[in-house]
Amino acid sequence: MKNVLQDLRYGMRMLWKSPGFTIIAVTALALGIGANTAVFSVVNPVLLKPLPVAQPDESSPFTPAISAALVG
Repeated sequence: MKNVLQDLRYGMRMLWKSPGFTIIAVTALALGIGANTAVFSVVNPVLLKPLPVAQPDESSPFTPAISAALVG
């Protein structure tokens, strides 16, 4: 436990000595976490959660008339 505290203090000291690097590192982490959250927020309901219908294989966004018009 003593080594962990020493490492944390050393890390904070190094970050304090180079504020430019600290700003870039924190910004990169924030952008990465934000992008990951945004992508997961889109992927989760679209791909991971099942559709809220009884038989999702039989549901279709097109009616037969529209499908026939699109096909040919």
